[in-house]
Amino acid sequence: MTTGLRMRIIHRYLGFFLAGIMAMYAISGIIMIFRTTDFLKSEKITERQLDSNLSAGELSGALRIKGGVKPEKTEGDIVYFKQGQYNSKTGMATVKKMELPFILDKMEHLHKATTNSPVYFLNIFFGLSLLFFVISSFWMFMPKTTVFKKGVYFTLGGMLLTIILLFV
Repeated sequence: MTTGLRMRIIHRYLGFFLAGIMAMYAISGIIMIFRTTDFLKSEKITERQLDSNLSAGELSGALRIKGGVKPEKTEGDIVYFKQGQYNSKTGMATVKKMELPFILDKMEHLHKATTNSPVYFLNIFFGLSLLFFVISSFWMFMPKTTVFKKGVYFTLGGMLLTIILLFV
């Protein structure tokens, strides 16, 4: 069995196996484009009992609000901020947060995975598989054919477009 035939067979069956994974990454990648908007998100309101008389910095740490708590106004004991309110006397905080539905939120974490995440190995496997696809695709056609030569031009075009978009 030649290397070219072996590459084609592995490429074919690995492609079928990864079709589902690619669909999940594609959907979650599209959703992540809108992560700074409220697209597909719903409002979730939570109440938390905190210590009383917390400063804005302490409140930011206790509520783990991205960007921190920036008080907008204070009326009596109630401190209002963009994401909710905090009663400095009782310590009760009400926080409003926009969240994706459960399954979409989990899918979005495919792209945000770190070495502490259980999908860490899936990301490495998927990345290596895509790299294999890139390399093995050059064994799909004989190098002297027109299709292969055009394929190389399209590959270079894709690389060039990506580099241009990275710097725009």
